[in-house]
Parts: sequence; C-alpha cells; structure tokens
Amino acid sequence: MKLAIGLNVIWVALAVAAHSAPAKLEHVSISGISYVRLEDWGRAHNFQAKWLVPKQEFKLSSGSSTLVFTMDSQKISINGVHVWLSTPVALHNGSPCVGSMDLATTLQPVLAPAKSSGGRTIKRIVLDPGHGGKDPGNFEGKQQEKKYALLLAKEVEALLNKAGFKASLTRSSDTFLDLPARPDLARRRGADLFVSLHFNSADAAGASAVKGVEVYCMTPAHTSSTNARGEGAGAGSYPGNRFDSGNILLGYELQKALVKNLATEDRGVRRARFAVLRWAEMPAVLIEGGFMTNASEAKKIYDSAYRRQMAQAIVEGILAYKNLIEPSASSTKIVRALQ
Repeated sequence: MKLAIGLNVIWVALAVAAHSAPAKLEHVSISGISYVRLEDWGRAHNFQAKWLVPKQEFKLSSGSSTLVFTMDSQKISINGVHVWLSTPVALHNGSPCVGSMDLATTLQPVLAPAKSSGGRTIKRIVLDPGHGGKDPGNFEGKQQEKKYALLLAKEVEALLNKAGFKASLTRSSDTFLDLPARPDLARRRGADLFVSLHFNSADAAGASAVKGVEVYCMTPAHTSSTNARGEGAGAGSYPGNRFDSGNILLGYELQKALVKNLATEDRGVRRARFAVLRWAEMPAVLIEGGFMTNASEAKKIYDSAYRRQMAQAIVEGILAYKNLIEPSASSTKIVRALQ
C-alpha cells in the first residue's frame, strides 16, 4: 500500500513537471535561415504578446522587460534600448519570427545574464583610445579623433581607478599601435574587460545631420555584421566569439547608460568584426561616442565637461554589467566616484 502511494506521488510529480516545462520550440526555415515564432518563444518565457501595428510592429512584455520588433528590420528595442539583430525579423504565415541565432546570442544573454563562473570578478579593465600617432582617425578641420579618444580614455581611467578597479590604457600618449597589439596588451595584463573608445563620422548624403552613440560588439560566427563595412554570414569563429554572451551584455549596458545620461540619439548596439574585437580574449566592446561630422555633437565632444559626463556613463555601464554577473558586487564605491 505504501509503495503504491509512493509511486502515485512520483507519477503525479512527473506529470506536473512535464505539464509546466516549456514546450520545445518549433523552428521554421525562412530563406534558408532558422527562425522561431515570437509568440511561441514569448509564451515559453511568460511574455504577453500584442501587435502594436498589425503585421508591422509586435510587442512582447513581462513584469520586467518589454521587447518591440519591427517586421523586416534588424533593429529591435529591449527595454527602450535599440539593439541590432543578425537577421531581420520576419513575418511567416502571419506570425512574427526571430532568428534562432539571435535568440541564443542576443535576447538570452541580455534578458537572462549568466553569472560568472568560479567566483570570477571584474577588476582589471583595459581602455583603448582609438588611433594615435600616424593614424589620426576621423578629423574635422584641425580636430582629430585620436586626441579626443585619448582625453576621454584618461577620464574613464581616472574614474575607474577611483572606484577601486585597476584600469589602464593601451596608449597614454600620441603613439601608434597596430590593431592586434591592443587586445593583446589587454590579454597580457590579465584584463577582465576591454573597451575601445572612438568618435564617429558620416560620409553619405546628409552626413551633417547624423548623430548619436553606438556600441559595437563582436559578430557571432557565421552571421552578418551590421556595420556598413560588415562581413557576410560566411565568416567563421575568432577568439572574441568565446565571449559572445559577455560581449552583448556589456555592449547593451553601456549603450543604455550612454543614451540615458547623454540624452542623445540611440543608434543601438551593433555587430562588427573589428580587429580589436576579433582578437580580444575577454568581453570587449568598441564605443562610438558621437559624430564629429555633426556640428552640434562635435561641439560637445570637444568640451571637457561633456566628455566627463560620457566617462561617468561608461563607468555606470561597466558597473551595471559587473553587478549582473556578480550578484554580491557593491556599487557604493562607484557611486561615490561619480559624484
């Protein structure tokens, strides 16, 4: 009798577990690419689904997150922050679908960050001021990108060190470094994060009107980049792809902090196979802090008070990343450093 009751309890428990476990998501092929229906994925993760504009704009919302998808676009919104996917959102038999690879390499790492293994902490950060020496980067009149990238990097370095991090620069003067040497310096210093700092330019029609910040992280293997000079989906894996989840989470937190604190246009978290990202052996991003080709934004870039504000936003983004992967991390020292 006792055995029978025990077996009944076990069978009931198994039946409840089977009923409550998320159903396996069905994959559909669209133009040779694997997709998943957003309604199915949302239901499996307790999201409410709603068309904002029928067959054009689709929303998934939960108690803590809101996602907005536009059909035939790679740009989505995660809690108000723009993020670029590897493949466009697609409409298939009336249902909005997202690429399976994008679920694994973008949505999952941002919405459900993995905690660091082995008690690893974020302590050493290498900042990479773009360009230098014979390479001026972008320039407008007498103003050169390399100068302002270095000034910004020194601001961020000072704030990070004041907050208790161990921050250092790939270059501390107007010197030239080969691109692969920059992430290699970070590797040799045992860096936990690598952040490359740049300012942007636009050269297309209407370039003077283009403005805003964007953060790049490494393109996942076999997917397309979103930068204008991006590579196709045939590109393979690089060392930087070992940190795909950390790359996108760091990029997202930095973009969120920059947009919030600078009140500037959100050009989104983007993907690229830049050399400094390809060869980074730790989570890495490249920040484009505004457009030197936009007169009003350039004026801000050349202003020390605005650069300090940008530096504070960068530190805030790094802190947010740290706190997500280290639940016990304390923000007190950082907050004081930003005041």
